Amino acid sequence: MIKNEKIKANEVQLTGLNGEDLGIMLTREALALAKQHKVDLVCLSLMTSPPPCKLIGAGAAREEAQQAKKKADKSPDKRKVKEIRLHLQMEDHDRDVKQSQAERILKKGDSVKLVIQVHGAKEGEAGKAWAEELCKALKEHGTKTTGVQVSGKQVVVQLDPPN
Repeated sequence: MIKNEKIKANEVQLTGLNGEDLGIMLTREALALAKQHKVDLVCLSLMTSPPPCKLIGAGAAREEAQQAKKKADKSPDKRKVKEIRLHLQMEDHDRDVKQSQAERILKKGDSVKLVIQVHGAKEGEAGKAWAEELCKALKEHGTKTTGVQVSGKQVVVQLDPPN
């Protein structure tokens, strides 16, 4: 965020405290107006000429930037992918625990990547079948993003929460 004396443009398109358009004026005049009202002059974008600027109270500018950051953090493309590692030789109880972990992660809004460790082609087919079972069991909490991928020593599938 560029504000006050850090704005290098000669002229700015100024918006007042209540959102009213004050027109294009010299930067030094806009700074004088900001000091007169005891607020900050904040540059909104450097992509246009003259740059649009706004008179904002000191705490309000900081708070506005924090709210914009929070909103960006919650966007779906910022979703985390949590990996859960499984083995074919796991006990039934351990499988249930891993499945409930996956449910919890999906409910929270993050994606789950299930990685099943296997040894050889025979176990690969068993791992694929188990991955399909897990996907069916987690169907109401998330949907498959990728197909079940069998590669060498592991079977991988990713589930995303419903939007």
